Amino acid sequence: MKFSNGCWLQKEGTACFAPAEVYFSKIEENKVTITAPTSHINHRGDTLGGVNLTIEISAPMPEVLRIQTSHYRGVVKKAPSFDLANMTDGNLKTEETEDAIICRSGNLSIVIDKPSCSMRFMRGDELITEMKGRDLAYMKTDWKGLPYDDGGLHDTYMRAQLAIGVSEYIYGTGERFTPFIKNGQSIDIWNEDGGTSTEQSYKNIPFYISNKGYGVFVNHPEKVSFEIATEMVTKVEFSVPGESLDFFLFNGPTMKEVLMRYTDLTGKPGMPAPWTFGLWLSTSFTTNYDEKTVNEFVDGMQERDIPLKVFHFDCFWMKDFAWCDFTWDARVFPDPKGMLARLKEKGLKICVWINPYIGQESVLFDEGVEGGYFIKRPNGDVWQWDMWQPGMAIVDFTNPEACKWYASKLDALMDMGVDCFKTDFGERIPTECTYFDGSDPVKMHNYYTYLYNKVVYETIAKKKGEKEAILFARSATAGGQKFPVHWGGDCWSDYVSMEESLRGGLSLTMSGFGFWSHDIGGFEDKSTPDVYKRWCAFGLLSTHSRLHGSSSYRVPWNYDEESVDVVRRFAKLKASLMPYLYRNAIETHETGVPMMRSMVLEFEKDKTVPYVDKQYMLGDSLMVAPIFNEKGIASYYLPEGRWTSVLTGEEKEGGKWYEEYHDYLSIPLFAREGSVVAFGACESNCEYDYADGVTYRVYALTDGQTAESEVYSADNEVSSSITVSRSGDSYTVKVVSDKPCKVELVNTGKQIIEFSGSGEQTV
Repeated sequence: MKFSNGCWLQKEGTACFAPAEVYFSKIEENKVTITAPTSHINHRGDTLGGVNLTIEISAPMPEVLRIQTSHYRGVVKKAPSFDLANMTDGNLKTEETEDAIICRSGNLSIVIDKPSCSMRFMRGDELITEMKGRDLAYMKTDWKGLPYDDGGLHDTYMRAQLAIGVSEYIYGTGERFTPFIKNGQSIDIWNEDGGTSTEQSYKNIPFYISNKGYGVFVNHPEKVSFEIATEMVTKVEFSVPGESLDFFLFNGPTMKEVLMRYTDLTGKPGMPAPWTFGLWLSTSFTTNYDEKTVNEFVDGMQERDIPLKVFHFDCFWMKDFAWCDFTWDARVFPDPKGMLARLKEKGLKICVWINPYIGQESVLFDEGVEGGYFIKRPNGDVWQWDMWQPGMAIVDFTNPEACKWYASKLDALMDMGVDCFKTDFGERIPTECTYFDGSDPVKMHNYYTYLYNKVVYETIAKKKGEKEAILFARSATAGGQKFPVHWGGDCWSDYVSMEESLRGGLSLTMSGFGFWSHDIGGFEDKSTPDVYKRWCAFGLLSTHSRLHGSSSYRVPWNYDEESVDVVRRFAKLKASLMPYLYRNAIETHETGVPMMRSMVLEFEKDKTVPYVDKQYMLGDSLMVAPIFNEKGIASYYLPEGRWTSVLTGEEKEGGKWYEEYHDYLSIPLFAREGSVVAFGACESNCEYDYADGVTYRVYALTDGQTAESEVYSADNEVSSSITVSRSGDSYTVKVVSDKPCKVELVNTGKQIIEFSGSGEQTV
């Protein structure tokens, strides 16, 4: 939200009350409290009126500072609030001088100037950002003067502006399909169902990260408005309605470390089971299908030697107008339990579509009304509308009994053979309504999705065990990364939408989310075979891969025979990469560093990569550059070092841009210098013993360099490891394993060393 009129003036009717000085300070072991008048106190008479702000500084964990500012402290704080973990005491170190208060948390500090109440955030001796002048302020947008102010809480906001420097770029704020670098954008953190081609977003996260190696989390589930180098081009501004503002500042110094600390606070990404990394195939949305159709798809994939792991039934597995009643439409699925058993005999997992809405025609509607399980209008009526489902109501997940009721429906489906759920929707949540627990409906608008996905995820975990819990979720807020996996929502079926989908995914993974997927081939309309084939290569080199559409089937033979070859090629490649992918997934789960990451996150010091948003790192060693044009021309950048094509073995020098033609069975997929990538012995399934027969490919190891890697079992235990050292032209390879494996020194003429188990060889 913008408040000013240029550099010096406020908008007409707007008043800005900013701290003018530190008048009182109270220093405690774990907190510093400052009384900051918004005008200078020259004599006792100046204390008889005016606006004071109370500022509290604390350190909830090492290298993190929390700044809470309030005007009226007596305002009742209403639920919900973000679920924050690992906040501890004892991290704050404070010293006071005549002119300053210095609060430290590890190497991060805030220096508060007493005469002006300006604040400088320091990393050691380095200034990373600051607030001064009117940067921290209480704003009134209907101001007529203090004598005429009624003390009401309407038209009031708290805002902060943090300075950004030369060549400083801002990323994150959730899934955004607008430019990857957020400088110059006005962003409202407000979940909306707007597709992938507008400024609206399904997944809004009030967190941003700077390439200077710090991050900011605004701890407000309600609408947070960001002005990122817009209202003031040298500042990131964020504001919230009301009387208080609470934000955390995370030190890096690397962006990866920022994400580690941010996910220490808001939660680490959940750990997907190995089977989830296989290919998912959907019925699509409005298509006609029955068990015969499903079997034609499944058998068709098997006949064409395409590895398939999950079959997804979209909305119309339930009867029209009955969503959600969690009951199979008997007109087309007369024997759902038997059908699911037959599909599972083919080695498949089963996913079904759900949402948190109960249509009036659903057999569950009366149950929900009688049980008080729905969100209500202020007058006590059930909140209903006709958007999406006629007369639909919305489940109230603040009601524990409603949660149990909803979970019981999912339990029954899992008893029938369902393994996981696509948790669609959760964005169009009303704000003029009431909740069972009295939650503020404005704060609940974004937060609703957290409760919705949490209930479903935990229901699966309780039923099948934590290792089997997985969603395919569309909406999210801060903390939603704990319930993977998320997909990019409704995109069109063309190259522009393919590109914007990647941009949205990279923005999301810069916001604490570890795993991401998208609708291969696009959702709306039907793509050309050309777009489909390029999207398949991209989709099968994403963390999770799903063929899904709106009004047409997404099986490859529905496009052309070459599409079959493309899907087979990349599905098998992904299966063979599972030892590498699964290791990276475990590291993402443990650290919070995303598995699918932007180039700037991996190569911060490279001056080119801040702008690069059409390629990405898949894990720590592989670079993927999808092709976004009908000419088949790939355009990509390789950072400094030697890079080796995984598909051809061709070696290229880094620090350069490349343009080259690729046919449909190819894509720029490069291993970075000094990396070890583990390839499995199986191409037909994503679930197998990754250590048995694994091939460790060693890429461009430099003289004097040592590289290491591991292979994990499905129990997340190391089952094989390798250490490779180079000295001149000599390589020493040490393997620890009880299974046979191979080591391929790719850049040395593909010399292969075989091990029957643990051992050491020098070549």
